[in-house]
Amino acid sequence: MRMGSSWRWQVSRAMRLALRWCRLCRPQKGGRGGGSKLWISGKMSELWIYSKLLLKSLYYNSLNNFDTLLDCAFEPVYWIVDNVTRWFGVVFVCLVILLTTSVVVIVYLFVLPTIFSTYPVHWIVWHLCCGHWLLIMVVFHYYKATTTSPGHPPKDKIHLPSVSICKKCITPKPPRTHHCSICNVCVLKMDHHCPWLNNCVGHFNHRYFFSFCLYMTLGCIYCSISSRLLFLEAYSAIESYSQTPPPEYTFRETTGHKSIIFLWVLTSSVAVALGGLTLWHSMLISRGETSVERHINRKETKRLSEKGKMFRNPHHHGKANNWKALFGVEKKSHWFTRVLLPSTHLPGGNGITWDLIFTRRDPMAI
Repeated sequence: MRMGSSWRWQVSRAMRLALRWCRLCRPQKGGRGGGSKLWISGKMSELWIYSKLLLKSLYYNSLNNFDTLLDCAFEPVYWIVDNVTRWFGVVFVCLVILLTTSVVVIVYLFVLPTIFSTYPVHWIVWHLCCGHWLLIMVVFHYYKATTTSPGHPPKDKIHLPSVSICKKCITPKPPRTHHCSICNVCVLKMDHHCPWLNNCVGHFNHRYFFSFCLYMTLGCIYCSISSRLLFLEAYSAIESYSQTPPPEYTFRETTGHKSIIFLWVLTSSVAVALGGLTLWHSMLISRGETSVERHINRKETKRLSEKGKMFRNPHHHGKANNWKALFGVEKKSHWFTRVLLPSTHLPGGNGITWDLIFTRRDPMAI
């Protein structure tokens, strides 16, 4: 069919539909004015009911509820957030590197010279050792957390222990495995997707992530405490800039004042924010949970409590054992070689099968 004839056919079809609609809405002949109004009202009511029925037929079923409709309405928002987070992860990683580098440069240019010129020898040695140890631990664990894969279920194994089927990957999901909508893949022992790492936190990089948070918090606290006197001096100096006549400071001195204030404000803010996150994950580790499992276990606890039963986390082996499992500590010397020093050892287990606690102290426990 040629383009011209197709265009004419579309126009004629639209005109026929319009005439049919007008014919349906036209009152019957011989009726009175009141009857025609009632007929039109009844016809419009039928059309309205039919339109609602047609709309419900597109989405309604017996399993629908308000939460389902809300999820469907926010599905475009979820899609935008997932894609924006995926692309902004690179920006966040660059921001972490840039801010960390700026702190290190300020410490080398303005803080360490003051320490060398005013502190006694034993404090100089302490600051050199402690500061560089924290720097090495932060850089090492951040690099490993961003570059280490969290672990994914193998796709070549047929007999794979699983608890469900992933609706998006259409593959079996082992215990403690969840689908990451940002990475679009299932992650073993998934904790969460961290945009500051541009990576998921899972079985194989959970230790790197927590160690980075811990040592970054300690490093920020160390910088904040070490530069507190310099911060007070720099703040007083900047306040004196508005005096008449202004004090005579060199360009290096004014730059040092502003840099010290930037250093103290940044490290203090990060210490508070990241310290709270570190405490939260410390609590989860002590309970043998991940961030995802925390929400699941709370719902399960509430559901079982309504039935008079008590929920027990099958992955909780005791606080000490949970921490040993996270850090891969098998003997006492590992607390030094694997926790206080950089280590690339793998975590225990394969992330697919887990040792569970089935002993019940309470006969009503489950």
